[in-house]
Amino acid sequence: MDQVFRALADDTRRRLLDRLHEENGQTLGELCARIAMTRQAVTQHLAVLEAARLISTVRRGREKLHYLNPVPLHEIQERWIDKFERPRLRVLGAVKRQAEEAMTDKPTYVYVTYIESTPEKVWDALTDADLTAAYWGHSNVSDWERGSRWEHVRTDGSGIADVVGTVVVSERPTRLVTTWAEPGQEDRTDTHSRVTFDIQPHGGIVRLTVTHEDLPSERDLADVSQGWPAVMSNLKSLLETGRTLSQEPWLVPGA
Repeated sequence: MDQVFRALADDTRRRLLDRLHEENGQTLGELCARIAMTRQAVTQHLAVLEAARLISTVRRGREKLHYLNPVPLHEIQERWIDKFERPRLRVLGAVKRQAEEAMTDKPTYVYVTYIESTPEKVWDALTDADLTAAYWGHSNVSDWERGSRWEHVRTDGSGIADVVGTVVVSERPTRLVTTWAEPGQEDRTDTHSRVTFDIQPHGGIVRLTVTHEDLPSERDLADVSQGWPAVMSNLKSLLETGRTLSQEPWLVPGA
């Protein structure tokens, strides 16, 4: 929390957050165009914001996109604001978020984690049916060829798939893109969301970025905001220790 407050204490960094609030997913060049400062100085400010987890970054080709990470601000809101003005502010916040979602086609949710592993092992953990069953509670089943169907199948022996979709991009071990749909709605592309896994070497470890786009509602955003950190934490534990967490984090009451 101290890092967050220090990052927010600088006017330039607050303006950078304002720019991303207006239009999320900007490149360094786009941010520099509206800040009277050198690229090097802006880069240093962005590094402070990223260290405080106020922003996250995703590489798309040769570009590096910057996204707001609302989690630290939400923690401040819950601790210092919600207990005084919770009902009114939550209503206003919901209206504001719905308006922002309606105006943007940028990725809705971005999650970044670092794993002591290799890109190949992370890729296998995302695509191997047995491994996904171990840490996700579902098996990801597909041949993972571009254009192939994939299923998110329950591990209770029922064979029921709770999510189905298509493999859009399959570039082992660096990038996997899939569409997500409810069974029975595969023909309704307007209801589909899209998940991108970017797997990047980061020194001797791996940086894994999950980008979940085109979520249909605020409720879906709230669900994935809790779900992805839980699943990725379990994956990280499995790869680094050889075992999953002692409890499935998404099943803990009040989590």
